[in-house]
Amino acid sequence: MDKFEQILSDMRKMSADEQAKAVEGLKPKCICPGCPTYTNCAKNAKELLFCYNGKSFMCIEREKECICPKCPVTPELGLKHNFYCTRGAEKAQRYEKALWGTRML
Repeated sequence: MDKFEQILSDMRKMSADEQAKAVEGLKPKCICPGCPTYTNCAKNAKELLFCYNGKSFMCIEREKECICPKCPVTPELGLKHNFYCTRGAEKAQRYEKALWGTRML
């Protein structure tokens, strides 16, 4: 079990309120608003932590450049992927890779 899997396992043991607090604690570390792919729409919708929450709902359509590997949340959560705002959360990308061996188009 790697770091990300251990964190998810630990979070499953928490109450919903504890989980929400843990995720809320990551928000100040999130650098999504400084990313070239991040849009004003995402800013206005207060979309953050795509690595945990998943794709942008309707605000980010095109990938420009990804700064996820530089984010302090990346090593803290043991993340391996990128472009979470368009490709989905770490958990989703890992699942997709497990099913298909690569990213679906």
